[in-house]
Amino acid sequence: MTQTRRNVQTGRRVTLFATVLAVGALAVPLTAAAPDEAAGSAAAPPGLDWGPCRGEGLDPRQECATLRVPMDYSEPDGEQIGIAVSRIPSESPGKRRGALVLIPGGPGGSSINDPSGKGQKLPQKVRDTYDLIGFDPRGVGRSNPVDCNLEHADLALSKLRPWPAPDGSITENLATARRMAKTCARNGDELLQHLSTANEARDIDRIREALGERRISAWGVSYGTYVGAVYGELFAHRTDRIVLDSNDDPDPERVSRAWLAGHEQGVEDTFPVFAEWAADPDNPDRLAATAAEVRPRFLRLAARLDREPIPWPGANPEELNGNVLRQTLLDSFYAPDRFPALAKLISAAEQGTVPPAPEAPPEEALQNNAAVGAGVLCNDVEWPESAAGYRKDVAESRSAYPLTAGMPRNAMVCAAWPYPQREKPVRITDRGPSNVLLIQNARDVATPLSGARKLRAALGDRATMVVNDATGHDAYLANGTACGDRLVSRFLATGERPGRDAYCE
Repeated sequence: MTQTRRNVQTGRRVTLFATVLAVGALAVPLTAAAPDEAAGSAAAPPGLDWGPCRGEGLDPRQECATLRVPMDYSEPDGEQIGIAVSRIPSESPGKRRGALVLIPGGPGGSSINDPSGKGQKLPQKVRDTYDLIGFDPRGVGRSNPVDCNLEHADLALSKLRPWPAPDGSITENLATARRMAKTCARNGDELLQHLSTANEARDIDRIREALGERRISAWGVSYGTYVGAVYGELFAHRTDRIVLDSNDDPDPERVSRAWLAGHEQGVEDTFPVFAEWAADPDNPDRLAATAAEVRPRFLRLAARLDREPIPWPGANPEELNGNVLRQTLLDSFYAPDRFPALAKLISAAEQGTVPPAPEAPPEEALQNNAAVGAGVLCNDVEWPESAAGYRKDVAESRSAYPLTAGMPRNAMVCAAWPYPQREKPVRITDRGPSNVLLIQNARDVATPLSGARKLRAALGDRATMVVNDATGHDAYLANGTACGDRLVSRFLATGERPGRDAYCE
């Protein structure tokens, strides 16, 4: 319980396809040159025109600008879009090494305010070493945003991550996927077709050029680890010190399908820690006398709510059904400090009541996040269209992983995506400088250790991995260990990396 109690005090969350946007940059148009993935850009763009940032609670030192990049990199002189960028300069110019790009999770997440936020959690020696750089990825927030104008009901996480019907049927999921895809085709602009991980990596290299840096360092989190890995593949000679935190499976044949499928193992990895916590005699939110009793109790409640949902005014959907409970379980496993709210919900639902619905993010942010998430997930890789294939996968998943009830292998909007794939996913290889440090928690619901090990294997001698004996998403400066934090901070500040893979108790 020692590690869990520590995590309960320190957890925080970056989600896959469900990150709430944090935006607040000032748009200042600027034209930049096109990158060359083989040899870098021949001509550097002019420097960024920094000005004040919009937004509340920002560090007064944070500056913002907008960079113009090609919407379609195959037509570099064609239509340009804006990428919002922010920075807080090094706090000790005499010790400055370069720029540290904070790559957000998502897809759909933002790091535009991170120099003022999580960047200030970095040790002083790291803040002295780098300018901290945040940005809104293409399509997000203060960059040119995209929007499918989906129906409000389709913005529910239990729709964006499609849960099968209680009997395992996916007929409604397939109909929802077709309806959402048609809505995106009707309401989304051309930029929606150019959202991809490879294009985000190209945008990051444009940011590097605009900053006047020969090489950049980066701290990528969750989906941002895949962005960072792709950047390191396309622009290996432009990388300095790369930290990949909470790592995605880089399977080039499945990509985003593998990320979503990872939730079934992530929930299984994390549930025993929740069960132990929920059976602790000193826990005021205790659910059972023993850890072994927690799983059947949860499964019974979910099955009951499948049959008899409880009205939940103000939520989306406005009922607590079995799938909403399962989605809440998954969300709560991002950080152990969410365990108490989950336990309270379980106890209340067993009595036929619900707590007040959590406050929803602004509709505009939800629409933007859903559109970017769909665009990247669906454009990065071709998803199967066969209903029979999804039915088979869902049935196998439901049998092997009852806590997630088939959702991780189900048909989401990508099964009916209206746009053709423009390029194959980037294959991550062991070719490039040995300058990557992976930091990973042993129990991570969104990016499980099994997937992180695949990225570690793909990078080969380019990387070293530190695994924390810890639970939760975000392994560095959030839900990890003091040992892991120390190793990552030392690498960023000095370049000293563990000589081999390490395990932090």
